[in-house]
Amino acid sequence: MSFANRGLRGSTFEEMINLTNERYRANSLAIVHKVATPITPVAIDKESRHITLAYFEKKSTVDYIGAVQGIPICFDAKETKLKNLPVGNMHRHQIEFMEDFTRQKGVAFVLVHFLLYDQYFFMPFIRLKEFWDTAQGGGRKSIPYEDFDKKYLVECRGGFLLYLDAINTYLESM
Repeated sequence: MSFANRGLRGSTFEEMINLTNERYRANSLAIVHKVATPITPVAIDKESRHITLAYFEKKSTVDYIGAVQGIPICFDAKETKLKNLPVGNMHRHQIEFMEDFTRQKGVAFVLVHFLLYDQYFFMPFIRLKEFWDTAQGGGRKSIPYEDFDKKYLVECRGGFLLYLDAINTYLESM
């Protein structure tokens, strides 16, 4: 698998999240970091010194981890061109990590970008886990767009994804 090709998936979406996280940090609202995926380079372009081929050393956890006003958070960013989010886009080790994280009183979730609708959603782990369990039990293998709660629609303003509002809405509902 080419690392360069895989690394381009969702890059605009993740860049928006990264910019948002920088703004949140600058405004002392949150500190959230991208979790680096450990890779081993196989081929490097000698002129540009860019990695052209690599493999993943081990399974990563989630895409982002941090704290919002003292509340630990972790989340993964998923993007889909479909009218649903395939549950297979999540991996067992990520589900297990998020489950462990929530047991420690952290807030785990996924941010999902539906390219077809150009909409972003926050989905709390507890809801994601319901879909995961259904899929593992032989049921539906995707989460339909219609099953994403509109109260967790994440506003995109000026290239920033205002996902803290969705976290707040979630915490208020608990």
